[in-house]
Amino acid sequence: MFKEIRNKPLRYLIIVIYLVVLFICAIEINFLGLFGYTPPKKDIKFPSLSIASEVYTADGKLIGRYYRENRTPVTFNEISPSIVNALIATEDIRFYKHSGVDFYSIASGIISTVTGDKRGGSTITQQLAKNLYRTRNNKSQGFVKHIPLVRTLISKFKEWLTAYKLESNYSKEDILTMYLNTVPFGNNSYGINTAAKHYFDKSVSNVNVQEAALLVGMLKATSTYNPIKNPERSLERRNVVLSQMNKYDYLDNQSYQKAVKQPIKLKLGKDSKKNEGDSYLRAAVAKWLEKWCEKNGYDLYEDGLRIYTTIDSKLQKYAEEAVSEQMKVLQRRFYNSWGNDIPWRDSEGKVIENFIESNLQKLSWYAGIKKKYQNQPDSLQAYLNKKKKMTVFDWNGDKEVEFSTIDSIEYYAKILNTGMMTLDPFSGKIKVWIGGDNYNYFKYDHVKQAKRQAGSTFKPFAYLAALESGLSPCDKFTDKPVKIEYTLNKKQEVWEPKNADWNFSYREMSLRWAMARSVNSITAQITELVGWDKVVEYAHKCGIESPLQSVPSVSLGSNDVSVFEMVKAYGTFLNEGKRVEPILVEKITDFDGKTIEEFTAKQQRVISEEIAWLMLYMFRGGMEEPGGTSQALWEWDLFKKNNQIGGKTGTSSDYVDGWYMGITKDLVTGVWVGADDRSVHFKNSETGEGSRTALPIFAKFMEKVYKDPSTGITLGPFPKPKIEIKRTYNCPSPRIVIDTTTTDSLTTDSLANPLEIEEVIPVPDETKLEPKEKTDVKSNNTKTPSEKTEDKQETPLTRKEERQLRRQLKKEGKSN
Repeated sequence: MFKEIRNKPLRYLIIVIYLVVLFICAIEINFLGLFGYTPPKKDIKFPSLSIASEVYTADGKLIGRYYRENRTPVTFNEISPSIVNALIATEDIRFYKHSGVDFYSIASGIISTVTGDKRGGSTITQQLAKNLYRTRNNKSQGFVKHIPLVRTLISKFKEWLTAYKLESNYSKEDILTMYLNTVPFGNNSYGINTAAKHYFDKSVSNVNVQEAALLVGMLKATSTYNPIKNPERSLERRNVVLSQMNKYDYLDNQSYQKAVKQPIKLKLGKDSKKNEGDSYLRAAVAKWLEKWCEKNGYDLYEDGLRIYTTIDSKLQKYAEEAVSEQMKVLQRRFYNSWGNDIPWRDSEGKVIENFIESNLQKLSWYAGIKKKYQNQPDSLQAYLNKKKKMTVFDWNGDKEVEFSTIDSIEYYAKILNTGMMTLDPFSGKIKVWIGGDNYNYFKYDHVKQAKRQAGSTFKPFAYLAALESGLSPCDKFTDKPVKIEYTLNKKQEVWEPKNADWNFSYREMSLRWAMARSVNSITAQITELVGWDKVVEYAHKCGIESPLQSVPSVSLGSNDVSVFEMVKAYGTFLNEGKRVEPILVEKITDFDGKTIEEFTAKQQRVISEEIAWLMLYMFRGGMEEPGGTSQALWEWDLFKKNNQIGGKTGTSSDYVDGWYMGITKDLVTGVWVGADDRSVHFKNSETGEGSRTALPIFAKFMEKVYKDPSTGITLGPFPKPKIEIKRTYNCPSPRIVIDTTTTDSLTTDSLANPLEIEEVIPVPDETKLEPKEKTDVKSNNTKTPSEKTEDKQETPLTRKEERQLRRQLKKEGKSN
């Protein structure tokens, strides 16, 4: 074919052109897999850029980011002109004169390299091609990657081809913008906008000429010229860039002389941390979106999503403050309680001898070290007891210590942890999520991931089953010993629960009073009456998802459940009997703000509205009934404007877990407190009960919330029922007055047989709680035949009458 061309120079020229075209085509189609990936026209027009996704609170506060490359792109108009000038002056002064490849610069670079001044000839467009399409990545190379010199030449040629393609599809401004959005600046900062925020805590449009020169100077070697690690080299490189700007008239002499004399002034922004925004909440949102991203084809770490959660930033802040304040107190209390004694003990109070060994086995590296010193126990112990500097968690801030591995295990075993969640059950939106003490030290989430024995906070499901069976809050049971026989795994078992104080009063109590006082014996009787299978059934109906062992003790919280489940289940009572599936994310948009999807909570009625209202009334008993376990809440400023709070305390065996579930007219909150290892716990009820560990966190949280009107959460009573209440519920309980005149001691609890007086305390009529509202004839606030309310309300004794009665009883006691 070529022989027909008789002019040899022309023939050779055409052959060369033909071979070049053939070579280009071979590279473009990756002939026989030799050359690897070359971006086609589609990828040139729609380049794939890894953009960080951001997660926000419901009110627009940035919580954190998800990224493999921490990048937030900007437009050309947002970039400071100083950055563009510094880049062109330093990297590609002929940028506006070439079409992607500058052969003049290549020739100049070759000559300079030969003479000893090594200098590259790549244009900004070529560097963009390399960064954007990773043309030198192993995955972008074919078989030729195994041939060193050929590999380099092919990669360079592919960069040229890609650069020409970019220049033919984009303007010079577009290329500059894409380049500045892709280049790395060290410390996991990608793109000029992220770098500006990282090093100077300002937007890219506000960067001055010295800062622009520093950032552009880093592009030559981000580690070598990093201003944090190498400030002197960074300053030297910055001044070189300023010199280039002055040389090519981007900076006049006066401005140049002034700029080079300025020291480096850094102000590290929020992006300065390696795992920026790392928190239990950020991790929970990522877990929440796993299936959604998979189903919809999104990459949370590269697609630049904007995720708006249901979290209220103010409520979250107050919850974090409450947790921090109370956990500091509890940690001191725990240390004081045990002193120098070892706290990891079994149910009989004996020290667990293999505690350290069992915790060592949980460490990924321990098996290897143990094998290495298999026949050298002394060497193994020396290794485990070798002191080294480390930073450990402390409630007063990070603590620098010299600990051995064993010291570290012992230290962290004694740290108490917590989990807290607040839900608006009407909308299903989660308002607060606190997964633990500090995410940087304790990755395990105690809201949804951890499951612990619920203790008495599980009792309400037994009382719910009782109401569903036809009982009313006024039905009475006697506090007395209970013995329940049942079969488990074909084996006959006997359960004989004891009350928390190990005593039985033999007093008759209404269901409301018994639940308020958390009486185990009566809860057990109710469980036996309705059947423990029914307790399990209604717990699952309300929202408990964990498997529950159907045994008589299920009502006392013997099964493990999460804070998330408990809050969800309690939300059913406030939401008029409708179970809501809580949501943590309410909207997702793309990088440009276009809505991708909005989320709403699913709801399903699982109990009647009447039963739900009666359960709320029962929960109020914790504050209103004599001896109610929630009455420690009176210590806080929570009860103005006729405010009502319902709740339930919970404590598992040996004070391992402390719980409080609090309900207001707007929110449901669950709090758990305990050590991560169940063998580590408080010694007694005075220090370890839920009313003394978890309840104060709820109280402090609500106190802060109520004092801030901007939260929209206000004081006030629970709503009146919207339907007719047919069950009897208004039955005053006697308040027990203990005669202390027979002893000089103030510790009346120590009396073996205290002399008691039953004083009937009337329960306020619901109609008087909101006097401005008219009585609804269909509500429980009006006496109707269907209510059958017990109205045995007696006028309470005055203080004078009470003293007289005590003296009379004292005389009678002596005469007997």
